[in-house]
Amino acid sequence: MKENKVAQFRHGIVKGLPVCLGYIPVSFTFGIMAVSNGIPVWLAIFISLSNLTSAGQFAGTNLIVAGAGYFEIALTTFVINIRYMLMSLALSQKLKPSVRTRERLLMGYGITDEIFAIAITETEELSPAYMYGLILTPVLGWTGGTALGALVNGVLPASVSSAMGIALYAMFIAIIVPAAKKSWAVLGAILIAAALMCGMRFFTVFSCISEGFRIILATLISAGAMALLCPVEDGGETA
Repeated sequence: MKENKVAQFRHGIVKGLPVCLGYIPVSFTFGIMAVSNGIPVWLAIFISLSNLTSAGQFAGTNLIVAGAGYFEIALTTFVINIRYMLMSLALSQKLKPSVRTRERLLMGYGITDEIFAIAITETEELSPAYMYGLILTPVLGWTGGTALGALVNGVLPASVSSAMGIALYAMFIAIIVPAAKKSWAVLGAILIAAALMCGMRFFTVFSCISEGFRIILATLISAGAMALLCPVEDGGETA
């Protein structure tokens, strides 16, 4: 990394710009979905500003709309976002020991899949200035897209607002299909989770389980099953 902090910050901004542009359409859809389900505009924006997680926000917002309890919402988003803890641990190995705790906490706030992918490929040690720049532009894109979607929701025709929800399903398909093509373990986890969710939805014996805990159970069971059936060897390949 360049020694000058301003140059490092600018370098991070440039590297984060493509992520910023990619976040806007998805967060725009989230803003529309949240407001159309009765969530105030300011709260939709605050959710995006404080979370930075597409899957976690969509799942958590659906639970809020469904009237789920605080514990249910917190546990669901924790399970969905737990991977960010591992990403943060990996990135911490690329920081100088002199980086202070408050700086690490600020960097941890902005870790997403895309930001992690960019930062982990850097060949030199990561500086706080670079990470702040790398995080800033995606945060602006994610929050700004949400604000735009939330504000225009009342202007768009109801049919258009409803149709925007399709983007959510497209986003999830775009996430799982490439990964499923590369890994039998991922494909197996997806199929098991889908089967469990269908079973818990259509069989009345599971009617006592709320939507949030269904997601948690399906996630834990499918991931645990594939971890047992397809363990990862030391070299990174599944057995």
